[in-house]
Amino acid sequence: MEYKSFLPPKRVLMGPGPSNIHPRVLEAQSRLTIGHLDPKFVELMDEIKALLQYAFQTDNEVTFPVSAPGSTGMETCLVNLIEPGEQVAVCVNGVFGGRMKSIIERCGGIPIVIEDEWGTAVTTSKVEQTLAQNPEVKILAFVHAETSTGARSDAKIISEIGKKYNCLIVADTVTSLGGSELKVDEWNLDAVYSGTQKCLSCPPGLSPVTFSKAAIDKIKNRKTPVQSWFMDVNLVLGYWGGGAKRSYHHTAPINSLYGLHEALILIKEEGIENSWNRHRLNGDLFCKAAETIGLNPYVKEEERLSQLIAISIPEGVDDAEVRSKLLSDYSLEIGAGLGSLAGKVWRIGLMGYSSNKSNIEFCISALRNVMSR
Repeated sequence: MEYKSFLPPKRVLMGPGPSNIHPRVLEAQSRLTIGHLDPKFVELMDEIKALLQYAFQTDNEVTFPVSAPGSTGMETCLVNLIEPGEQVAVCVNGVFGGRMKSIIERCGGIPIVIEDEWGTAVTTSKVEQTLAQNPEVKILAFVHAETSTGARSDAKIISEIGKKYNCLIVADTVTSLGGSELKVDEWNLDAVYSGTQKCLSCPPGLSPVTFSKAAIDKIKNRKTPVQSWFMDVNLVLGYWGGGAKRSYHHTAPINSLYGLHEALILIKEEGIENSWNRHRLNGDLFCKAAETIGLNPYVKEEERLSQLIAISIPEGVDDAEVRSKLLSDYSLEIGAGLGSLAGKVWRIGLMGYSSNKSNIEFCISALRNVMSR
């Protein structure tokens, strides 16, 4: 068999991720590779940290990108904070809350589950009731923007309740960072992780994380070692900590970090509040346009994400056939439903570079044409 260079087709990516990559980010990743301990690369690391602090709206000293995708960011936050036998309250209203629960169990923790229906936000009264009934719980974990359903939970209120019961707060912001209002310091979030392939419009493979001083204090005073060597923050800080002198921990994905740096510069140039507003306006525009062709959002308006919208599939419409036709005839990718929502919804992404009016018009027109057949 003869092998040739892979030339990917040109797609409009409007699924749950990845989103389309900004040309400046693609160009940045093509630049010359230098060593991961090169003084110039160390300078870049410091800039990435400062830019991530801006995107997260935090002054946390421990802020860096994990050299792996968002699920590893989730695992990094949980394995560092949880010791065997500890009770951890975890909100489950979709796939990724369920994944948190699984990691808690693998850490030897005892999950205290706060469950809500898929497609709805975390019910804050349930959080309050659960913490009141379980005083030994000192960690509360939840998903801010549930990628599997398109539901947004109130991170500020959830954190306020958690702090009332002296909990450290772990927040999944994989889909919200850059696309929804997120204020890590103001909302008192302690361990927060995200991904690069959503509203940052960067290729997948990195997971920005940030830890509060309270979270770091807990990590430094553990009675047992962190169960993962690679994700042990105590070790990673030798490489991602401050100062010019860095110790080897792992070989960072250098060119991917060039791309992240450029993506974060784009966020800074636009302004984080402007980015939040752009996503909100385009989400509203898409929902109104979808309703004109008989497509209705699955999540109620006050709990709905703007950057990832679950659309109910009309009765009699073949889910897989529509998505296949969109890809083959329009080179347009949208997402299928997951878990209990499989076959019931399409997940439409308007994230980062993909969040623009021309994409909205293109997607609505393609859906109208395919469904009319």
